[in-house]
Amino acid sequence: MPRAFITGITGQDGSYLAERLVADGWEVHGLVRRLEVEGEQPLLGGVVAHEGDLLETDGLVAIIDEVQPELVVNLGGLTSVALSWQQPLLSYAASGGAAAALMDAALRLQERIGSPVRFVQASSSEIFGTPRTELQDETAPIAPVSPYGAAKAFAHLSVGVYRGRGLHASSAILYNHESPRRPPSFVTRKISQAAARIARGLQQELVLGDLDARRDWGWAPDYIDAIVRMARAASPADYVVSTGVTHSVREFAQAAFDAAGLGPIGDRVRSDPGFLRPVDAAAPRGDAGAIRASLGWAPTRDFGEIVAAMVQADLDEIDRS
Repeated sequence: MPRAFITGITGQDGSYLAERLVADGWEVHGLVRRLEVEGEQPLLGGVVAHEGDLLETDGLVAIIDEVQPELVVNLGGLTSVALSWQQPLLSYAASGGAAAALMDAALRLQERIGSPVRFVQASSSEIFGTPRTELQDETAPIAPVSPYGAAKAFAHLSVGVYRGRGLHASSAILYNHESPRRPPSFVTRKISQAAARIARGLQQELVLGDLDARRDWGWAPDYIDAIVRMARAASPADYVVSTGVTHSVREFAQAAFDAAGLGPIGDRVRSDPGFLRPVDAAAPRGDAGAIRASLGWAPTRDFGEIVAAMVQADLDEIDRS
C-alpha cells in the first residue's frame, strides 16, 4: 500500500485529497494542529494524524522520517491573502519556509532509503501579482504584490531548486477554487452563506469589499484531481491549474442570489471600504493548456454549477439546524 503525507489535511483541499487517496488505496497520514480552527474539516476515518505545526520545522522533519512516505503534498500554510497583510512574518514562515523544510526532508529521506519520494507543492496564482499578460501560463513573470504571494513565490521557486537536486517535485499553480468546504472567512463562502440566510429570512443584507474584483474560480475537487495527476506523472513539472474564465465578486453574488431564488441583488449587497485589501492582484486568468495537454486534466463544473452547489449546501445546513 503506497503511503502519503499531507499538510493542511483538515482544510478544503486536504480533505478532498485525503478522500481521493484513500479511495485509490493509499495509506494516508496528515499533519493536524493542536487547536481547532473555524472551517476545518473532520479528519477522514482511517487517516493517521500527526500533531504538529508548520512553524516547527524540526518536528516536520521528524514526521517525514517516521512516516517514510512515497508522496508528500504540501497544502498547508496561511491561506488568507488578507490575513497575510496583518501577519506577514507568519505567512512567510508557514507558507514559504515550511515548504522548503518539507522538500529538504523529502530529499534526505529519498537519499537515505534509496527509493523515490514525490513532492507536490500547492502554489498560487498570487505569485504572479498584477498580471502583465491577459492569460498567465507557467512562464508568466513571478511578481507578487502581497505577503501571501511572496511566501508562495519562495516555495514555488524552491520546488525548482529541489527538482534540480533529484527530487520528483512539482508545483501546482492553483487559481481560486471553491466548494462547500471553503471556510466562512473566504469571500465566496461568505456570499453563499449570506444568500442562503437571506433566503431563509435570517439576514437582510450582504456587505463585501471590492465588488468589481475578478477571479478565475474553479471547482476544488477538480484541482485536487490535477494534484493527483501531477504526483503520478512520469516527470515532475510545474502546471497552471485554472478554468481560463474570470467573474467578478458582483457576479458571484448575483449567481448565489439566483441559486437561492432571490432574484437581482439590488441594494441587498453593498461595498464597504473597510473590507478592501491594501493591494490586490488584478483579474488573474490562467492558461491551463499545459496540464490539459500533458496530463489530460480538465475542469468538470462551470461557474454557475460551483456557486449553486455552495448555496445549496448552505441552505441544507440551515434547514437541518
